[in-house]
Amino acid sequence: MKKSELITIDSPDFNLSEEEYKYQDELTTELDSFVGDFDQNLINKIVLWKINRYAKLDEETIKLLNGILPTDKEIDKEKTITVLSALLNIPGIGIPMASTILRFRNPNIYQIIDQRAYRILYGEELKLSATKTAENIETYLYYLERLKAFCISSGKDFSKSDRFLYEKDKKLNKELRIRY
Repeated sequence: MKKSELITIDSPDFNLSEEEYKYQDELTTELDSFVGDFDQNLINKIVLWKINRYAKLDEETIKLLNGILPTDKEIDKEKTITVLSALLNIPGIGIPMASTILRFRNPNIYQIIDQRAYRILYGEELKLSATKTAENIETYLYYLERLKAFCISSGKDFSKSDRFLYEKDKKLNKELRIRY
């Protein structure tokens, strides 16, 4: 049999020996053992399990995140770097997701970095490294500075600027593909 041939239950290479199911072990166990009524929180966990986007934060990271107050008016770069470093150590969390978490914690100092907002702000695609955490954090901090400067010069509300730029890029650059 060639390596590229599909093996099905009818193939000679198929056998009934057990295979170890390794997929989001902790969440799989939690969902498998759940007894009770479904609520939105459980549905969200199921959906995130299915699309493999469930991110389990440890208590220390949550504590660090909650150290950023929703009432803070100015960014504390040292604290931000610490929180981002912790978030980026969680499987499934990169700078776009980490920035989304921070944005919902305090939109007055954090905004989401994504391909669209970045592209319309800088005129080029966002390039992030899968391994260079410090470089990605630096990119995000520079992005926030540039975004803040844009908002000051244009009179746009910083707390909604990521959404504004996302929609502008979607409308004005709809013919250009986004590379993820």
